[in-house]
Amino acid sequence: MSSQNTAVLDFGAFPGNTEASVAVTGQTGISGTSMAEAWIVPDVTADHSEDEHILEPIYVFIPKSSITAGTGFTIRGYVETAQRCYGKFNIGWVWN
Repeated sequence: MSSQNTAVLDFGAFPGNTEASVAVTGQTGISGTSMAEAWIVPDVTADHSEDEHILEPIYVFIPKSSITAGTGFTIRGYVETAQRCYGKFNIGWVWN
């Protein structure tokens, strides 16, 4: 792997939204052929407990089309159900 870290995905104040995104920049070595992956990191934030990170039905991913060579990418998150999600969640990421 070339780089890894965490980011915070923010669905906004209650009642929140059904989707959210966060831009990861400063990835000068990333190229257009790089692969990137994201996942939920169960750790406490100001809005949610470790357990809420585990139980909240959120899908996170990095679309290939969001990777910008020499810059970074965008992590996108969606709530599994039609219900809204609020607050901040820890997201791990890696690219190579």
